[in-house]
Amino acid sequence: MPFLELQSNLPASSFTEDFLKKFVSVTAAALGKPEERMHLVVHPGLPLMIKNSCSPGVLLSVSAVGATDSAEKNKEHSAKIFNFLTSELNLSEDRIGIVFHALQLHQVGKRGTVMSFL
Repeated sequence: MPFLELQSNLPASSFTEDFLKKFVSVTAAALGKPEERMHLVVHPGLPLMIKNSCSPGVLLSVSAVGATDSAEKNKEHSAKIFNFLTSELNLSEDRIGIVFHALQLHQVGKRGTVMSFL
């Protein structure tokens, strides 16, 4: 159950349903997770400063069990996600930041319990 939280100063119109579906597909493939288990929230139109500039940009948080727990994995994920975001949103790499969080089963709630017990 990966969780993606994308924050941006781009307008909501930049994040169409088509974009959301493609983004989930790309990140699911990158993380090796099924698309139907992905969770995504987008916060558009935020005040955002990256590298002392308010130019268009994106900050992304990626939290997952077993997929974001090493530098090697996150390097691969990062390349695939950066490729998608730069091409789809017309952003340069210096306007995107990604934070990876490694989750453990007891940190993810589902069906009134946590994943450890399912």
